[in-house]
Amino acid sequence: MTSTHAFWLAGRQATGEDTFDVTSPWDGRLVGKVSVPTDAQVEEAVAAAYAVRDEFAATPAHVRAAALDHVSKRLAERTEEIARLISAENGKPMKWARGEVGRAVSVFRFAAEEARRFNGGEAQRLDTDPGGQGRLALTRRFPKGVVLGIAPFNFPLNLCAHKVAPAIAAGAPIILKPAPATPLSGLIIGDLLAETELPAGSWSILPVANDKMPALVQDERLPVISFTGSEKVGYAIMDSVPRKHCTLELGGNGAAVVLADWASDEDLDRAANRIATFSNYQGGQSCISVQRVIADASVYDRLLPRIVAAVEAQVTGDPSDDATDVGPLVSEDAAQRVEKWVQEAVDAGARLLTGGKRDGASYAPTVLAEVPADVTISCEEVFGPVLTVQKADGEAEAFAAVNDSKYGLQAGVFTHDLQTAFRAHRALEVGGVVIGDVPSYRADQMPYGGVKQSGVGREGVRFAMEDYTYERVMVLAGITL
Repeated sequence: MTSTHAFWLAGRQATGEDTFDVTSPWDGRLVGKVSVPTDAQVEEAVAAAYAVRDEFAATPAHVRAAALDHVSKRLAERTEEIARLISAENGKPMKWARGEVGRAVSVFRFAAEEARRFNGGEAQRLDTDPGGQGRLALTRRFPKGVVLGIAPFNFPLNLCAHKVAPAIAAGAPIILKPAPATPLSGLIIGDLLAETELPAGSWSILPVANDKMPALVQDERLPVISFTGSEKVGYAIMDSVPRKHCTLELGGNGAAVVLADWASDEDLDRAANRIATFSNYQGGQSCISVQRVIADASVYDRLLPRIVAAVEAQVTGDPSDDATDVGPLVSEDAAQRVEKWVQEAVDAGARLLTGGKRDGASYAPTVLAEVPADVTISCEEVFGPVLTVQKADGEAEAFAAVNDSKYGLQAGVFTHDLQTAFRAHRALEVGGVVIGDVPSYRADQMPYGGVKQSGVGREGVRFAMEDYTYERVMVLAGITL
């Protein structure tokens, strides 16, 4: 019999009156039962976080850093166990699940480092004008209050880490809501935080049903909301609480540009292999997976068959098998949506070069060419293992094609030319430009986020900490400088 997983309420384990099942998208087996907090328990968690906010903000940096170091260490010790849990509830192949645990190890380590050096204060002399003579300003950052972190299913451990770790590092209490499809990985973080000496109430992990979230979002005791997920839900949250501080990490339809100077056989093989890998990793369920390839006309005909061959070489199947590259999507509904979008494109005249087949929640890695610009798969985030390839006449046309999107998360540009790299950095309307590779690279300490409909604010530990805090100035009078 599968045991019921408790949730974490103000630093202690608790159970509610109801449970829900977490099942594997690969074979439908029961992975675990999760207890659902009652309305009264949610209120208890919010009240505890609000009550402890001043105490937690004043907690010495070494206490917060030690807790974060502990979580990082324990995640590393339990890598294989946690990776198997991620794979079971998410359908992620083991090679990618292990990588996700490794990234979460780094996120908590980075947060421990930032906790020790963040908010040291900045002094500014004010005697630059006569009225400021004898005065000195000292600026420090203080938490805005309790953070409500809402995490998605596609990186069920690491994106929970990106909510929890910066909040603890900054001294901001946090209530984390993991995705209903994948709550078990987020609850693991609670197991490890419970082994630390953080104040009671400074963190809770609540697997609240989505339909219960509006009340939590509206609660005035939670002034900061950090959301990662769909554009529709993210902007609905922001519109519903215009006076709150919201950071939104939303969708994208990442483009990889292959320019004319990336022309040797070795270059094209590398581009094709990187594109094939990162259009299909995580089942394509990554905001920065490669969805669009924009190839210069001079290399297009040589690149396209290489991409098709590299995509066909991806190993699909059981995510628990170490050899598997591509597992299922998170649900059969998700795979059916991808199937519908691909069929719409084919019916509109796109050429299906490989893939295009669904088996339950699995969708075969797919390549489309000559896709009309107005079909859904050209305009929206597919969030599945589907790649479109188009031709461009020169750099300017390629960059314009990248920008011809409502999204602007990241882009990759395959070029050897330094001047081209700087032109791309200036021209592309995205949050990040990766030169010599696909757009799917993210270092967890760098600023990460987008423009246009890809969201507002930045993640990356220190940058999230800045979002969770505000500057407060103290002016000292009668100072001899």
